[in-house]
Amino acid sequence: MRETLYGRHAVCESLRAARRQTYRLVMAKGVVQATITEEIISLAHAHNVRVDAVPRQELTQIAGTDQHQGVALETSQYPYTSVDDMLDLAQARDEQPLLLLLDLIQDVHNVGTLIRTAEAVGVHGVIVQGRRAAGITPATVSTSSGAAEHLLIAQVTNLAQEIERLKTAEIWIAGLEDVSGARLYTEAPLTVPLGIVVGGESDGLRRLVRDRCDWLMRMPMRGHINSLNAAIAGSIALYEVLRQRMAE
Repeated sequence: MRETLYGRHAVCESLRAARRQTYRLVMAKGVVQATITEEIISLAHAHNVRVDAVPRQELTQIAGTDQHQGVALETSQYPYTSVDDMLDLAQARDEQPLLLLLDLIQDVHNVGTLIRTAEAVGVHGVIVQGRRAAGITPATVSTSSGAAEHLLIAQVTNLAQEIERLKTAEIWIAGLEDVSGARLYTEAPLTVPLGIVVGGESDGLRRLVRDRCDWLMRMPMRGHINSLNAAIAGSIALYEVLRQRMAE
């Protein structure tokens, strides 16, 4: 199976990461040259990838969207990995494991934003559920600005069961949920081997997932709005992990 990535950053990062099999780079005729487009062409040549120039309308048909920024890349499907690979990466870096778990987040923009933040703060891997949730599609790669191409991401059958498996590996699980008894996120111990769980846009964490968390964390709210977007809340929590770990 093949898929088509689109957008300059998504295409460039995919070529940089070189984790997929790449078949063809397609660029719009007359596309405005910039540093990133020059790098894309250079990377394609370095990887012996065929480069075709087509009319913009044809590129839109190839990409399946008009948000391609004049460039698309035909590749193999996203290379999902395993949770064991993530733990091995943490060990290779001599770091306490840090994983991000997404509990049925369905908006690709939220998933893409969280992946971009996760890659920026050095998360060792992201775990998503295979059914009823957004996977790593070309749209996700685009909204992550290509960060998904560098990050280890696993797609599991049952997130609650995967949490139990992580706990047997001595990974602590912290869920984001504004409920009675939840700790303020800045007061939670985030330097331990850790998995942070972010819930879906409408319902938050499912009960089976929430009950398996070692503790819950909340964000302080002082305005009229009583909750944050999943991607924003998750990003804040991830940077708090980074802050605490850098302070050690």
